[in-house]
Amino acid sequence: MSFRDRREAGRRLAERLSGLRAASPLVLGLPRGGVPVAFEVAEALDAPLDVLVVRKLGVPFQPELGMGAVGEGGVRVLNPDVLHQARVTEAQLAEVEARERAAVEERATRLRRGRTAVPLAGRTVVIVDDGLATGGTARAAVHVARARGAERVILAVPVAPAETVAALRADADEVVAIETPEPFFAIGGWYSDFSPTSDTEVVELLRAARGHEDGAGADERVDEAIDIPAGPASLPGDLTIPPGATGLVLFAHGSGSGRRSPRNQAVARALNDAGLGTLLFDLLTPAEESDRANVFDIPLLATRLGAAAAWSSDDEHAAGLPIGFFGASTGAGAALWAAGEPGSPARAIVSRGGRPDLAGGRLEAVRAPTLLIVGGRDEAVLEMNRDAARHLNVEHRIEVVPGATHLFEEPGALEAVADLTARWFCDHLPTKHG
Repeated sequence: MSFRDRREAGRRLAERLSGLRAASPLVLGLPRGGVPVAFEVAEALDAPLDVLVVRKLGVPFQPELGMGAVGEGGVRVLNPDVLHQARVTEAQLAEVEARERAAVEERATRLRRGRTAVPLAGRTVVIVDDGLATGGTARAAVHVARARGAERVILAVPVAPAETVAALRADADEVVAIETPEPFFAIGGWYSDFSPTSDTEVVELLRAARGHEDGAGADERVDEAIDIPAGPASLPGDLTIPPGATGLVLFAHGSGSGRRSPRNQAVARALNDAGLGTLLFDLLTPAEESDRANVFDIPLLATRLGAAAAWSSDDEHAAGLPIGFFGASTGAGAALWAAGEPGSPARAIVSRGGRPDLAGGRLEAVRAPTLLIVGGRDEAVLEMNRDAARHLNVEHRIEVVPGATHLFEEPGALEAVADLTARWFCDHLPTKHG
């Protein structure tokens, strides 16, 4: 294996590209796998980062054969030879182009969260992917970048076949590859970790890169009353995001409580002071709360927490922020249940006086580092937490607040909870660049 993961590949690629720093380049990652590599390159070159979204135009009866490509802003690049040889009609071309252009615009909007593309005109552009095989997409990207006005186009990848690199030199001004193995097999064979890159990770990296460019604290504070759609229900909530936030913590309150819980609000203020966003919301509607069975329906509460996480990923202010779950009492059971769901976005979890036992068999599926905070005098719950911790197959810790009872009402107890919680999320939520 040549590379541990895409991040390491990006750092090594950046070393090969260090001479470009004086040219003030723009780094463009090819979504999705090329973006983590490109992030490291952009950071090392002190360059802005954006995505370059392209779609190949495949011949209708032979889609793998490219007759051109489309990019954002109406850019179209055609291969006249293929069009002529395949006898593609104007109607066929228009149909394929319309479909692929819609895909380009939708994906670009989803990844940038409404931000406009960085202009390419007159710039030195470095197009980065996590590797090349045939080079078809990379070739299309080079031509789209030129059509958008790039003055110089450099294609940079960690690994590619030697013959692909040689062929692409006819298209790009320069092609840089760290490894050109012979024989060449799958790109993933050159990585110890080649797990898929998600859209959420791409959004997060673009947001982090913009934070580097703009400087910390450039954003304005967000304080909004919001409503979260959850099936037939609409759940009111309060979203707070301080300037330069490095994560977003979703609160799951305990039975008989809600988003106005003074204890949760005190913890939320401490998280905001530590540079983390918070979302406190009601897990149930007033009508649902009247049925006590709902208050202890952990799968239902976990579903509501999942709905809030999905809402956050689409919100213009919260999108791209790494997500943590904070659960109190029964809410901790719901938070751990939700974190055990396949594809859960939770990066870290904190339980305050929680009932992790209510998550049952889901505890073993939790993949987010978990902190369990319990009062020293809350003996029954402390024993429940110790037993539940034996089922966690992930980094976890139990913190006992001396002299505190279940509600942490003793002097200094809630402050200790807030401090422990802020430290845990600050250590485990922000994207690691090192």
